[in-house]
Amino acid sequence: MKQRLRKNGVVPVVKINDAEKAVPLARALLEGGLDVIEITFRTDAAAEAIGRIKKEVPEMLLGAGTVLTLANLEKAVAAGVDFVVSPGFNPKIVDRCLELKLPVFPGVVTPTEIEAAMDRGLTSLKFFPAEASGGIAMLKALSAVYEVDFMPTGGIGPKNLEDYLALPKVACIGGSWLVKSGLIDGGQFNEITRLTREAVKLVKDARGTKDV
Repeated sequence: MKQRLRKNGVVPVVKINDAEKAVPLARALLEGGLDVIEITFRTDAAAEAIGRIKKEVPEMLLGAGTVLTLANLEKAVAAGVDFVVSPGFNPKIVDRCLELKLPVFPGVVTPTEIEAAMDRGLTSLKFFPAEASGGIAMLKALSAVYEVDFMPTGGIGPKNLEDYLALPKVACIGGSWLVKSGLIDGGQFNEITRLTREAVKLVKDARGTKDV
């Protein structure tokens, strides 16, 4: 799981309004060179979208994001997700994922939150909101102390992606710029593929072809 996330470098963070758009979206990402997607529980279409991708595009590494409640976690599990992401450190969400042996990436910002996660055996964590919480400078400070990998998300795009990926303890970044809701709603999947290819190139430029 961790190796695959690092190989992709970018996790597209999706807010989807129409579950029927989920499969063409996943295929557009695959065509662009990414085989991972995070469907956020920010709309009622999330669980159905996850289920459709799981059935029709099984080669995708499929995540559920913005998982704030146990009810949504159970919906995500029933739909067949491969991993779970939450914006903060919710012990109930984390503990349930551990019970299910389901990879979980809780959001952290502070040393206290990181230590709470490490106490549960977690070594890969979401750093959110990245830019608003000190960005690269904060990650450098935290990385000097803790042996964990980070998935920074929030305020990251083409202009600063390479700077984040240059940090050894950044496994990948979460980004929504290549899967904006307007593009999905408008069926602009060719544009999503184009943006994905650009993102993949930025990952290669930041890390070299050996890691991608």
